[in-house]
Amino acid sequence: MKIFARISWLFATIIIFASLAFMIIIYYFVPKPYAPKISAWIIRLTTFYTVDIQGKEDPQAQMFLLNHQSDLDIGIMETISTRDLAWVAKKELFDIPFFGLALKLPKDIAVERESKTSLIKLLKDAKDRIDKNRVITMFPEGTRSTKGRMLPFKSGAKMVADKYKLCVQPIVFIQTSKYYNVKEFYYKPGSIKVLFLESFIADKKDPNWLDDLRVKMQKVYDDELANNPRHR
Repeated sequence: MKIFARISWLFATIIIFASLAFMIIIYYFVPKPYAPKISAWIIRLTTFYTVDIQGKEDPQAQMFLLNHQSDLDIGIMETISTRDLAWVAKKELFDIPFFGLALKLPKDIAVERESKTSLIKLLKDAKDRIDKNRVITMFPEGTRSTKGRMLPFKSGAKMVADKYKLCVQPIVFIQTSKYYNVKEFYYKPGSIKVLFLESFIADKKDPNWLDDLRVKMQKVYDDELANNPRHR
């Protein structure tokens, strides 16, 4: 069984890399933002994932905040949103050959942790993307959490949202690491559930809204697992 899971993981991983390569090739030949979305749809269809969506995307949202469990999360989000997403990712990812190019071409936003200079650049880059009607899309945990407990949310999301009084929409992904886990070399096809929560306008007068949001998203996640055993 483990050998089959490893082979399946390798199959899915090859598809992911081939799709990213295709995105890089076609990037300048198709209108924005279709190259990343075409790549994401190729991954979703050829790895046999379906997505069960609850709630609706807010067309006025200027920032999406997602929990992060798997490398599938970005591709899934690209297929369920029609918006032009500007992903925020740690700078080290932009420096990785090939993969970094897939981030640089669509002008996603690099952020360097624990750097005040980088935070200033984050604000500037975020404003540029917002002015271009792109949606700032972040994993506020800053890294993957695969054990069902969301990690503390980093302050960068609040800083950007407060600065520009953004309309923020939280989105909860359920158990994506159950289907593709790069650390455990595991993959299986299935139906992934995504829940769009109600959007709100960021208010810097509330110093705790980001922490409160984490609690709310965790509760939504826990309730979904409790009420739907198939996700466990």
